[in-house]
Amino acid sequence: MRVRITLGVAVVFALALAVASSFLVTRQRAALTDDIETTIRLRVADLVAALEGGSLPNSIAIPSEDAAFVQIVDLPGAVVRSSPNIEGEPAVATFRPDESRPTARTLHDLPIGDEPFRVVAEIATSDGTSFTVYVGGSLEPVDDAVANLAAALALGAPALLAVVLVLTWVAVGRALRPVEQMRAEVDGITESALHRRVPQPAGDDEIGRLAATMNTMLARLEDAASRHRRFLADASHELRSPLAGIRSQLEVDLAHPDGADWQTTERDVLDETLHMQRLVDDLLTLAALDEPTTPARRDLLDVDEVVLAEVRRLRTRGKVTVDARNVSAAQTTGDAVSLGRAFRNLLDNAERHATEMVTVSLAEDGEEVRVVVSDDGPGVAATDRERIFERFARSDESRLRDGGRGLGLAIARDIVAAHGGTLVLQDSTVGATFAVCLPREGASGP
Repeated sequence: MRVRITLGVAVVFALALAVASSFLVTRQRAALTDDIETTIRLRVADLVAALEGGSLPNSIAIPSEDAAFVQIVDLPGAVVRSSPNIEGEPAVATFRPDESRPTARTLHDLPIGDEPFRVVAEIATSDGTSFTVYVGGSLEPVDDAVANLAAALALGAPALLAVVLVLTWVAVGRALRPVEQMRAEVDGITESALHRRVPQPAGDDEIGRLAATMNTMLARLEDAASRHRRFLADASHELRSPLAGIRSQLEVDLAHPDGADWQTTERDVLDETLHMQRLVDDLLTLAALDEPTTPARRDLLDVDEVVLAEVRRLRTRGKVTVDARNVSAAQTTGDAVSLGRAFRNLLDNAERHATEMVTVSLAEDGEEVRVVVSDDGPGVAATDRERIFERFARSDESRLRDGGRGLGLAIARDIVAAHGGTLVLQDSTVGATFAVCLPREGASGP
């Protein structure tokens, strides 16, 4: 990139120098030519005034240091008067000026020199006879000055281009040095070294913001990898516990078959197997929710019917009293099965931690459908209010009487988020209060 930028600057600057040099040379030539032409016009004006005053000079003198000439030609084209340097020469110019103003042209190959001349012609009338006055001035000083300027530009432009290239090379190198440092650092970051960060230069320019963005990305990757490792460790632990229990019971019964209670063992093994099945189902659900390409159903559904179906299921078990008097009608768009799973997890969590009562309410709140699930249990410590939504996370022992798997709230939050909603733990004086907010049908939500 450094080479490409430097070459690009070289090409652009060289073209700019060429255009500027050409313009400067052209303007210099035009300015010097105008100066000479102005002097010639003044001389022509003096001669025309003399002729029209009735005075035709016998001889025309010019300064010896001037490379100039004068000719006065009559209407048929015969030379009437000439300056000494072209005495005896025929008319050096044949173009006729306008009747109203002088005319100037540049002529080459004149008999008085090899250089071009700027010639001004004007008509003058003396005693009823028309004459054409030609006065010329050499353009050799113009050519010399322009040649000197071109030579200076030819020497100075490459030197200036070289200076610009060196400065560009150094400047681009300094600008890209932090990028190279970031590249080298990122190249050395492996899965086991996600704690490393790229150097962040001072300032709030594009490179500084790039470094900050990369560090933020690395922090997210480190957090995701850490959560992944914790998830695998927790999943392995959760699966190992029931397997260890099953193995222990079977080994004891096989070692002492005479005293074994095989029916009790079978019931315990079945319970542990069901526990593992529910755990595997939860893990599969989380894997499906993590898959970004997983299609989501978007059907119009009555949220109150989904909630009340889970309330009836909870009442059937008869462990706690369920108050659903404040459940009113509301609609949203989504998947009834997955939303039912989310509400079931919330109600199971409330049942597990409640002392006697679980309260459920449902109402439309502006552009949202709001579902609140509360229990009268011990509540959640302030330090655990977000941690309980992590996978395999559990709060203190007082909320673990029935040995929850630590996945229900995580699954519920992911399902609600997939429907464009939120699940939070609200402040409450007694127990825990979970609030689900979903976009109301017809609202301009996600």
